Amino acid sequence: MKRFYKEASVSPAGDVFAIMLDGRPMKTPQRNALAVPTPALADAIAAEWAAQEDDIVPVSMPLTALAQGALDQVGNERERIVSRIAAFADSDMLYYRADGGQQALIDHQAEHWDPLLEWARQRYDVGFNLIHGIRYQAQPEDTVARLTAAVEAQPDFVIAAMLSLVGLSGSLIATLGLVEQQYDIDQLWPLANLEELWQEQQWGRDDQAAALRDRKKKEFEAAARFLDLSRS
Repeated sequence: MKRFYKEASVSPAGDVFAIMLDGRPMKTPQRNALAVPTPALADAIAAEWAAQEDDIVPVSMPLTALAQGALDQVGNERERIVSRIAAFADSDMLYYRADGGQQALIDHQAEHWDPLLEWARQRYDVGFNLIHGIRYQAQPEDTVARLTAAVEAQPDFVIAAMLSLVGLSGSLIATLGLVEQQYDIDQLWPLANLEELWQEQQWGRDDQAAALRDRKKKEFEAAARFLDLSRS
């Protein structure tokens, strides 16, 4: 799509901040007003639109996409999206450890993942079943219920960020650590890719896998930035 506007700006609209193109309020794909909860997020979204050149490139506007998701998807299907996120309470990547024949990797996972699980144990008063191998094992009902409640308590814009973060990391615990501002991106991204990085150390770099990981990291960083800006 060709750029059709000259200026992107922000206008207060009650308790929210609307993104404007040439003085006209923007709409989401489902015709909701593109209005967000903080001026910092609104300014950042307006900057994405201002940075477009002759052609509008949607992939270069991740904050816009996440805001649209918060307004269109979370706003209309909140229960379903919360359920998608909360499903990781029963299948978090951090629960699954290498089998008994890989003691060095088991020790590496314990060293780096166990502190994050311990934080969650203390924060949410929960317990976890660790699984060696890939066979599914259910987590305690109280654990699933309390982690689900932690997701349900978040506002729509945080839920939109969490949906992206949990999908990219495979971990609700890591995502909650970011939401609770107990961990940052530089700490969590290596934990989310621990096994892949371990294999890389053992067998050498796979350029294709590394390139995919770098792309996913950029998406993770964008979702984390959206999270921060939505509550600034």
